[in-house]
Amino acid sequence: MARIVGPRKIHRYSEEFKATAVRLSLIPGVQVQDVAEALVIHPYMLSRWRKEYREGFIAHDGESELDSGMISDLKRLRELEREHARLKVEHDLLKKAIRFCSEQKSKSSPSSNRTGKTKVSQ
Repeated sequence: MARIVGPRKIHRYSEEFKATAVRLSLIPGVQVQDVAEALVIHPYMLSRWRKEYREGFIAHDGESELDSGMISDLKRLRELEREHARLKVEHDLLKKAIRFCSEQKSKSSPSSNRTGKTKVSQ
């Protein structure tokens, strides 16, 4: 495997951004993974920030009110992801049912005897 040559990009996030991300992840019903995905950061990084927040390394003071629109968007995202997963399962089940029914139909249709008469053995 070839190595990537060039400078590594290191993102620096402000304390305010980190604190807001942590507060969003602490909302009941919202998962760390959803917040990380919405903010385009790795879930591990957000988990590390949560630990630093608990230990006091990330400033708690100056906590601004979280945007209610952002909170509702995160909850709606989670709800839509659940609905999408459920619909994918239903779709797969329907595809399997259609395939099964069409196989049963082809097995039961007479292919060798087209006149509809049955052959009688003597």
